[in-house]
Amino acid sequence: MSKVEPHPSPGQLTDGLPRFLRILDDPLYASLVDLQDLVNYETAAFWRGRQVKALHLPVTTSSISSPMGLGSDSLPVQVDLFGVPTYLADSMQFLLEYGCRIADQGCYYLMPSFRGEETDATHLSQFFHSEAEIPGGLDDVIAVADAYLRHLTEAVLREMEAPVARIAGGVGHLTDFLAKPTPRITFDEAVAALDGDPEYFEFHDQWRTITRAGERRLMELHGSAVWLTHFDHLSVPFYQATDATGTKALNADLLIGPGEVVGCGERHTDAAHALGALAAHGVPSDDYDWYLRMKQEKPLHTSGFGMGVERFFMWVLRHPDVRDLQLLERANGLAATP
Repeated sequence: MSKVEPHPSPGQLTDGLPRFLRILDDPLYASLVDLQDLVNYETAAFWRGRQVKALHLPVTTSSISSPMGLGSDSLPVQVDLFGVPTYLADSMQFLLEYGCRIADQGCYYLMPSFRGEETDATHLSQFFHSEAEIPGGLDDVIAVADAYLRHLTEAVLREMEAPVARIAGGVGHLTDFLAKPTPRITFDEAVAALDGDPEYFEFHDQWRTITRAGERRLMELHGSAVWLTHFDHLSVPFYQATDATGTKALNADLLIGPGEVVGCGERHTDAAHALGALAAHGVPSDDYDWYLRMKQEKPLHTSGFGMGVERFFMWVLRHPDVRDLQLLERANGLAATP
């Protein structure tokens, strides 16, 4: 097992040494580097086999995505860039949608994302994001995201079984995941199964969200991994398409390990539906003029997903605190060294 201790407060010295020196001889971080390298390599191999193209994208954007859902706990990071207000990318999903109109089999990236909320055991303010966008709908993207996670898991077992077993106390959680298909349950079915318990759900006017406790309970009931689908449309960002009723989002979260590790969804095909969703969510359309024009000029049916890489590592290593799974610590308000 790793000798790493419970996460100290940002910048705290432990045993008289700063973190960057203390971790040099910790086997957890040697394995973390190996995992980072493995995910980079296997992500490229996975997508190359499907003719999905890698995009090189900027870390700045004028059009934020994840913070725009009423049910989101994410905040944007705004900076002044030579007098121009802009944002550090929370997600590059919009640009992946753009890329799909050039790369007709789809596109992906693996790069940092930035969020404005405080860090905790399952949230980082700077994390690595593996995102992809492909032609097709919700079922298509669930299938490819599930296949991607299985591809990475198989690679971990093939290349790193011994060190992962030492740190995680075994690899049964990985082999169990690979042994059977991942079940699916809708949000409404989950509320019914858990009797609408307020420990497991937060209830708002016209929309609901699930708590971490609710995610854990669903995983207990469904064998440690489950796709949770069709959230209330007002609880997710505006860009998620809706079903025929207009009340349910065509989205899904993969719950595994610490909870949500992968989020995916179908997009609005055309500008009219996207504009209607912006209005329904109370989001001004001005910052998304280019996005709407793209959909007006070239409508396209796509779907996409994003995986938090450090949360994937939490599951693989059965580690309780995502903040430990940064090689170089970053937190909002922390002067980082190095």
